[in-house]
Amino acid sequence: MAAEGVEEIASKEQLTAAQKQLLRKRQDLDYWKKNALKIRSRNRITGLAIGAFVIGMFSYTILSVKQERIMEDIDNEAKINYIRGPRTGTNS
Repeated sequence: MAAEGVEEIASKEQLTAAQKQLLRKRQDLDYWKKNALKIRSRNRITGLAIGAFVIGMFSYTILSVKQERIMEDIDNEAKINYIRGPRTGTNS
């Protein structure tokens, strides 16, 4: 068995650059084929975690700010300023 390992190393040293690159690409492809299911499940879990965080943050923001009340306050303030008229040097 040790002789096979030495021959394999010797044969790798005799490979051209293109052959080495092809060998690396095949190894990468084998890795992805072997671990595709594990990677997909991790991606799904990560996606669900990010989605849950975004939905939670959005819900918290909407519930805590209550935009309707803020818009009413702004409208009331605008009405008051409109009724008072513009602030100039003569009427301040």
